Amino acid sequence: MELGLYTFGERTDPALTVEQRMANLLDEIVLADEVGLDVFGVGEHHRPDFTVSAPAVVLAAAAARTSRIRLTSAVSVLSSDDPVRVFQDFATLDLLSHGRAEIMAGRGSFVESFPLFGYSLDDYDELFSEHLALLLELRRGEVVHWQGKHRTSIDGRGVYPRPVQDPLPVWVAVGGSPQSVARAGALGLPMALAIIGGQPARFAPFAELHRKVASEYGHERPLLSINSHGFIADDTRTAIDTAFPAHKVVMDQIGRERGWPPMTRAQFEAGATLEGHNVIGSPEQVIEKILYQHQLFQHDRFLLQMSVGTLPHDALMHAIELYGTVVAPAVRKALS
Repeated sequence: MELGLYTFGERTDPALTVEQRMANLLDEIVLADEVGLDVFGVGEHHRPDFTVSAPAVVLAAAAARTSRIRLTSAVSVLSSDDPVRVFQDFATLDLLSHGRAEIMAGRGSFVESFPLFGYSLDDYDELFSEHLALLLELRRGEVVHWQGKHRTSIDGRGVYPRPVQDPLPVWVAVGGSPQSVARAGALGLPMALAIIGGQPARFAPFAELHRKVASEYGHERPLLSINSHGFIADDTRTAIDTAFPAHKVVMDQIGRERGWPPMTRAQFEAGATLEGHNVIGSPEQVIEKILYQHQLFQHDRFLLQMSVGTLPHDALMHAIELYGTVVAPAVRKALS
């Protein structure tokens, strides 16, 4: 199983400048590469509390400073973006990284990008379906013939550059919608399932549905990634004490926007138990939890989001080091 990280470049501490957060983010990706992690994902947001709105640009900077780690968006909000530009950006990243680029396409959990780029939320799902179809057509061949409803048609035009990888990997990110899971399966695409609340065991039917639909459409077993919040420290108390304040700032802000109550310490600690959603604790506890979830999902990739809110940079770097040098080797050995 591949093990990696993802982030949105969260910046909930106003004292931390965007420039410094971006520099810290590149340091995190470089360290993840050095300690042997397999994947690093950078997500797209258009809000002041996140520093990354152009994942491909950040990942291209990381490509120049790394040698092995795979570099993916997490996610590209494909509904409100132009699939041609997304393909070109990540084909360019693939060339710069010598074949390490991936696209993780999603509909987005926030909606700021829709009015920003002139799209209607009334077309939320239809936009994603159409843009995903075009993205897949773009990677199929350099000369494209395509007609759609929401974007200008393409009549036999070439799209360049072409990536090193053929095809350029495209994952579909879902948050718990059976329709989204079934769509990924029907297309035979790998799926990234985000579990950031509730008990992971409740999500196991989505993995089964993904594989079942893929088989019904004649596809081989598609890859599955589980993406979760968490944090690693030398001991469980330190991990929870470090991560909770930053998590609470983010979750309470989202809660104010969406009508959720404030997150309590008891809720956070409950999520850190073996059957909870937060992959947080000592290296030994995190190893146990990853292996427990692998029994549920039989997944091929696990991505951990540790920077939920602004964390002390030195603590985050230490967490990445523990992940790469202690957790990842133990998990790989157990699953080999």
